[in-house]
Amino acid sequence: MPGCREAGEFRAPVSSHRSPDGPPPWRWLCLDHVREFNASYNFFDGMNADQIMAAQSPTAGWETESRAFRAAGSADLPPRWADFRDPMDALGARFRQRMDEARREAADPRFTREEHRALHTLGLESRADRGALRRRYSELVRRYHPDRNGGDRSHETRLGEVVAAYQLLRKAKAFA
Repeated sequence: MPGCREAGEFRAPVSSHRSPDGPPPWRWLCLDHVREFNASYNFFDGMNADQIMAAQSPTAGWETESRAFRAAGSADLPPRWADFRDPMDALGARFRQRMDEARREAADPRFTREEHRALHTLGLESRADRGALRRRYSELVRRYHPDRNGGDRSHETRLGEVVAAYQLLRKAKAFA
């Protein structure tokens, strides 16, 4: 504000008119001037009754169309235009891990997708046998069980994941 020597730490819009091109320009005010601005600010200034009702609607702001939601898991697939030149790997890095998982799953069709995830949870290779599965399960249960950690229950979620993964894999055809 003209003549004010206080630091402008609080932002306020220059005008109440909203631009379709983005947020309004801001000005920076000190605490006293922003309080004064807020006391006189009227969001509905210049609106007629219908516009005020529309702005107060619980669905205000949801009128625009959005993309349809996709089935679970399909959102992480790479775009079809992924074969372009990307020297800084700005776009391709996002999909690398998912594509590596897909390649591993395709390389060993003995396991389902859930079984591949369970193998990953246990930290096992797909070529592991039933003995390796049991040893790894025992090792992880000893590591994460609260009785082995002085009653510390912070690893309880991880222990549940390990048990669920083992229960799935011990019934898998590949370990029969």
